Amino acid sequence: MISTRQLRYFVEIAESGSFSAAAERLFVAQSALSRQIKELEGQLQTPLFQRTARQPRLTAAGEAFLPKARNLLSELHKAAELASQVGQGQLGTLRLSHSSTVPMSGRLLRGISQYLQACPGASMDIVKLSSEAQLQELAEGRLDAGLLRLPVLRQREGVQIVPLFSEPLLLAVPPQHPLAVDPPAQGVALAQLRDEAFISIPHPQRGGLSYLSAELCMRQGFFPKAARVMSRKTTQLQLIQAGFGVALLPESMQDIAPSSVRFLPLADSDCQSCVALAYRQDPTPLVAQFVEQLRNHWQSNCVVPWTDSPLNCAP
Repeated sequence: MISTRQLRYFVEIAESGSFSAAAERLFVAQSALSRQIKELEGQLQTPLFQRTARQPRLTAAGEAFLPKARNLLSELHKAAELASQVGQGQLGTLRLSHSSTVPMSGRLLRGISQYLQACPGASMDIVKLSSEAQLQELAEGRLDAGLLRLPVLRQREGVQIVPLFSEPLLLAVPPQHPLAVDPPAQGVALAQLRDEAFISIPHPQRGGLSYLSAELCMRQGFFPKAARVMSRKTTQLQLIQAGFGVALLPESMQDIAPSSVRFLPLADSDCQSCVALAYRQDPTPLVAQFVEQLRNHWQSNCVVPWTDSPLNCAP
């Protein structure tokens, strides 16, 4: 069988014009070079060079074989590069999802951009899914990575959840709200929101931002009162703008909110929300590279690893 070494030696002799020059460029003995070419000619059952006193010249068979040999070596090099890029997580399409309260904006987009710059052969297919749907899709292999907001109430077997970064929660109110007109200088205390209508309250089977908001309110002795119109999706921004109620929203939601929605700081020090990165425990090189790049992008304040508790990120 013809070897890549024989092809490389043949092309080098043809391009350098002599066996001795090719041997020097290849760092091999001329006798070894001649032996490989002789074996190649034997396998092809035809001479490739006319040996003359001055320099070898390609035969008609050699002239015909040269471009094919070059092409084979080029394709082999491309195949090797491709395998290396895939094996190192540098090439492929990564299927990423994010929950509606993890907007694709600001530093998150900068982190993704940094990953794509470091891996020019990689691309991304991004969809929006709830945290629970993300975990199911990950467990069943239809998703590569997910960005969700803690807490999650249920862990899926084979799925890793890693806290990525935390950010302050703010009170989002409609423009005509009294707190928007005359905001407290020290921030809004959660206890002041006892009689407010919240446009998002927890679902019994879901965690996420609404669960965290309710937990924070209950620490102040009340459960958030439900507004007449509610949403756990990005729609809640429009509901707040229209005056249906208020919500505790992460700082990054300001990037996508209507300009008239007012965001007010909270006086309570524990009002922090954590974004986590979810992926399978046996990640492909592509996913492993994404996880490493994204985690390195932050000096995260979320330092508590996954536990069975739904509140698994340090404020």
